[in-house]
Amino acid sequence: MPRSGVRRSGRGKSPAVPTVTRTFRVQTPPDRVLAYLEDFSHAEEWDPGTVSCTRLDDGPVQVGSRWRNVSKVLGTKAELTYELLERTDDRVVFRGENDGSVATDDIRVRPYGGGSELRYQVHIELKGLAKLAGPAMRLYFEKVGNDVVKELTAALERR
Repeated sequence: MPRSGVRRSGRGKSPAVPTVTRTFRVQTPPDRVLAYLEDFSHAEEWDPGTVSCTRLDDGPVQVGSRWRNVSKVLGTKAELTYELLERTDDRVVFRGENDGSVATDDIRVRPYGGGSELRYQVHIELKGLAKLAGPAMRLYFEKVGNDVVKELTAALERR
């Protein structure tokens, strides 16, 4: 593992299907990490591409909760509807979809020292003509993966 505590792995096999994985550590305990991550509207604070992320339903966040996420991807506005698919004591999984793509964000959290180790994986399936952008998207999401580590670490450690 590099000295920064960031491990890269899990890259997708097809240029039309980018998968980016980052493993990193924070000082925040797992219960607080998961409580923060389960509300996807917090993506505004840690996802460098997110312009806005608005909850579409009311009540406590739970499996089935949904958000409207507006992001800038390679200079283009992208709007996806995200849903919380899974929330356990060590994992949150979100799925976002629009006409051009499906994104699955799978974040696993485990205790590490007095804090947590996070394994953040995003898998992007491009649909239709968007598949032509696969190679550029792979490069873009590799950079975003690095930026997410920095931004999410900072957001969690401010809490």
